[in-house]
Amino acid sequence: MRLIAHLDDLSLPVAGILEGDRILTLAQLAEHAGLAEELAILDPRGLLAEDEDLAETRAAVDRARRSGLVGTPSAALRLVAPLDPGKIVCIGQNYAGHVREQGLPLPTRPLLFAKFGNAVVGDREPVIRPPTTHALDLEAELAVVIGRRARRVAAADALAHVAAYAAANDISARDLQGSKPALGEGERGDGQWLRAKGSDTFLPLGPCLVTADELGDPGDLAIRSWRTPATGTDAGREVLMQDGHTSDMVFDVPALLEFISSVITLEPGDVVITGTPAGVGAFRDPPVFLEPGDVVRVEVERIGSVTNPIVGPDGEVPAGSPATNLLTARSHPARSD
Repeated sequence: MRLIAHLDDLSLPVAGILEGDRILTLAQLAEHAGLAEELAILDPRGLLAEDEDLAETRAAVDRARRSGLVGTPSAALRLVAPLDPGKIVCIGQNYAGHVREQGLPLPTRPLLFAKFGNAVVGDREPVIRPPTTHALDLEAELAVVIGRRARRVAAADALAHVAAYAAANDISARDLQGSKPALGEGERGDGQWLRAKGSDTFLPLGPCLVTADELGDPGDLAIRSWRTPATGTDAGREVLMQDGHTSDMVFDVPALLEFISSVITLEPGDVVITGTPAGVGAFRDPPVFLEPGDVVRVEVERIGSVTNPIVGPDGEVPAGSPATNLLTARSHPARSD
């Protein structure tokens, strides 16, 4: 299944099931396919917590399919980020190629850091470049969504605690992070990554949550990113930045969940962001950073892509830029019946 979140009539997020270009809302499943009323008002995080393994939801969807229930066109709903996570645990330097492009040795254990809910935005929502940075960068990542409480789990059992996966973009202010290629004369980073990684809108997530049974092996996925610049010789053209594979992870998903859960209990709706492959802007020659007016896209195989415009501190973008075009399309979506 593919879970999304949309706003109901009270502008509250509720879960839905994406079926092609239509959505089976939980309200429809409750009315026509026997889903429990108490589940029909939940957002995806609440649904993961209350419906273990999504068993009741899955059964209702199966009944809806057999009955020929037609969902609502996705363009008719106000979609938001598919999850409001509890904890967001992130992994640094977890792809061998990304470690090599920095000239660093492979880590001997996972490097953990955190983001918060303020960083999460959905597909086509703007990413803000704050005035505190001049070196905004992208990082394509596989997001792992917890479905069962995980405390001191062994790697061999870890995937049984995963409900779903999504594509994520670990937006990073490289100058605040302290990356040497991003620092001008006399500049220095923060000495830690909280501002650099956790600022508002710095975690695009989506376009949906793909359940673990549908995705299959998380260690066998292509993962890519693109930048469409607003200026320069490639203006308006999507340029490939990263072209990696999750098999290049230093620590695979089961190993990460074992390491994290040994000290941090993971609850349903928590997210683990698993690292990024080589090709980020900071370590190119010359470095490439994101500017207001650009558009970035991250894609994970069998999940889909999350695309976001880059805007200035107050939402400003250059007229006619790729970001402007995307924001205009988002404000005036095509409707279908």
